[in-house]
Amino acid sequence: MHSLIPIRNSKNLTFALMTDELYMQRCLELATLGMGNVSPNPLVGCVIVNGDQIIGEGYHARFGEAHAEVNAIKAVFDQYGHQAETLLSNARAYVNLEPCAHFGKTPPCADLLIRHRLQKVIIGNRDPFDGVDGKGMQKLRDAGIEVITGILEKECSQLNRRFFTRIRKQRPYIILKWATTADRYFAPGNTVQEWISGPLSKKFSHKWRTEEDAILVGRLTAMADNPQLSAREWEGRNPVRILIDRNLQVPESHHILNNLTKTIVFNEVKTEVKKSIHYVQMEDMQFYLPQKIAFQLYLMDIQSVIIEGGANILNQFIQARLWDEARVFSSGRIWGKGLPSPIVNGLEIDQLKIGNDKLSIFQNNHS
Repeated sequence: MHSLIPIRNSKNLTFALMTDELYMQRCLELATLGMGNVSPNPLVGCVIVNGDQIIGEGYHARFGEAHAEVNAIKAVFDQYGHQAETLLSNARAYVNLEPCAHFGKTPPCADLLIRHRLQKVIIGNRDPFDGVDGKGMQKLRDAGIEVITGILEKECSQLNRRFFTRIRKQRPYIILKWATTADRYFAPGNTVQEWISGPLSKKFSHKWRTEEDAILVGRLTAMADNPQLSAREWEGRNPVRILIDRNLQVPESHHILNNLTKTIVFNEVKTEVKKSIHYVQMEDMQFYLPQKIAFQLYLMDIQSVIIEGGANILNQFIQARLWDEARVFSSGRIWGKGLPSPIVNGLEIDQLKIGNDKLSIFQNNHS
């Protein structure tokens, strides 16, 4: 809920709330620019306002580098020089996530805001990480800075759903993705690769790969499709590739085992590192496989993963209720036979037309 509650017939207060929401929306736009580069940190944007003028903006651009508040304050100094301190002491900062209160790879942002004597800090979400979790807000209040929370809280939570899932559930944010024909088939009955969705849907899939930490497939998909699992059709970094290959049956000549990017192979045979290929041995992979994979990825600081197949792996995660989002492309093609498509019991939150395909996005409300 908003900390600012409009009073009946109070136009000024209602306007202030609307203005706070506009600046917070700008924070979210800035924060999104860090997508794909800050994990396992959250996406954060910061806007500094003096009166009704934005005097500085910043966002967390890359893991291990300066946080949003640092970049926003630097922007004020870069633009206003010796006037910056005076402007900051009469300014308010908007940030979509509570400023950190602990020393990590960078100093606490709450201390930075205190040092420059800002008058007010408006926050979207409280940070659930143990090192922060209210401590940043308390530091600010103890220093005499007014703190307002809960502005665009739902939108801020949606942006950082991957980070919140990792902190609160000790697992990555899990996205299921597949394509289905109009008559609900997922793959041909034989092992021949056959495309269902169109070229624009493929571009979307590659864009998503740049936004998530990892992408996962099972042995049968790796052998039948020989996928590269790269983001070659969209500018950005490649995700970590994850292969489920219990007995190490996928030939080393397959694309997924080249050294294009880091690849994790979960198996029952060995733990070994060969250049970019990391073999990780698991026991009894026939039992609770989704739970074991989720926990291992959490330990590896992988904050989000796209599971692209095959049907067996997808169905295992669906049956375990271990997924957060499903993205399903539907084409107009009719096959008449083949491997049935997985079915998710989730809330459809969006539907888009992608070329000749339909994209349905589902949310799991029971994970």
